[in-house]
Amino acid sequence: MFGPETCIGVLGGGQLGRMLAVEARRMGLRVLKWTGGDESGAARLADVVLTDPFGSASALQRFLDLSDVATVEFENVPRELLETVEEHLPLMPSSKAVGICQNRIREKSFLADHELPTTPFRVVRTEADLALALTELGADAILKTAEAGYDGKGQRALRANASEREIASAWTSMNGVPCVLEKKVDLAAELSVIVARSTDGTTATYDATENVHRNHILHMAFAPSRAPTALAEKAEQLASRIAVALDYVGVLGVEFFVDGHGELLVNELAPRPHNSGHHTIDACETSQFEQQLRCILGLPLGSTKLIRPAVMWNLLGELWPNANTPPNWSPVFETPGAKLHLYGKHPAKAGRKMGHVTFTASTLDEALARAEACSLSPLGPFGEPNCAVLDSMSRDSERRQGL
Repeated sequence: MFGPETCIGVLGGGQLGRMLAVEARRMGLRVLKWTGGDESGAARLADVVLTDPFGSASALQRFLDLSDVATVEFENVPRELLETVEEHLPLMPSSKAVGICQNRIREKSFLADHELPTTPFRVVRTEADLALALTELGADAILKTAEAGYDGKGQRALRANASEREIASAWTSMNGVPCVLEKKVDLAAELSVIVARSTDGTTATYDATENVHRNHILHMAFAPSRAPTALAEKAEQLASRIAVALDYVGVLGVEFFVDGHGELLVNELAPRPHNSGHHTIDACETSQFEQQLRCILGLPLGSTKLIRPAVMWNLLGELWPNANTPPNWSPVFETPGAKLHLYGKHPAKAGRKMGHVTFTASTLDEALARAEACSLSPLGPFGEPNCAVLDSMSRDSERRQGL
């Protein structure tokens, strides 16, 4: 299937598909993107762009006619559409795998069924369910919509001793849609692992990254993480187990909580390349986007080796002086080892992911120092991560190993 006329059909119109298109063009492939109505500008690098809603019969026919293989760049594609595409084209990952990942009830149930560690949870479909679930968990908790929530959207915190009025308010805020209630984690750190699985079942994982969030949006990611080696390796092993259990083909992002006892809990699954893996473009032998193409085309997986430590910094719309005026990028271009990636989106607005910068260096501390120095510019504060728990865990690990 790999050749100059091979066309990759991508469902979704965001930056992940844009970066996939960059890699596809380098490999001599063609890309068709069906944005589902998104006209942010991120899709412009594709050879063909369909901006029709996902319910359009004519757009569906054109997508099927022009594509040789299909994939997704975000998980909220209607499941019925995924199943229809799958009847006519190889779709990787499968509609079943995406369907599990796009619904928290199915996702949490899948994890529990396969004895994978996750925070205690309850399924909530009514206000009465919510009151009972909060009692059963017996702790502060987070109520999350089963579908369509991301970057902190569709979530509501509840105290263990929440009043009936607070419970009713929380349920009303969810508009009566199915939810899960998760026990609030004593959070020490957050890690993620990008795992790739090919059509022949071969798997490969990238080094676990250490993630820092602001306002529920990924702010920066470190590669490699500063977690103890054993913890990072366990995260990579769990990610591989999940990919196998899903019979997954493609690149999968697995997000983990690290609790106060140093235990891993699977938080979420992303059936696509992941924000925390953007550093792989500049810092690894094979980027996660090239790896996605290798997976779905049946090519051998590329090396996931980290060539240089890296810090990835998300650029959100609030850095823009106004909706159509970009920041002064000179500090980035003046920083050794810094690479600017912009997504072609417009207009800029608060919370919108407009691009990222990757800082590489010979050590992670040096990459962090470069990022921090760059942030002293008008771009705004980069922010020092609070990694005391991981640092302490690493020191304890070293003492146990006699280092």
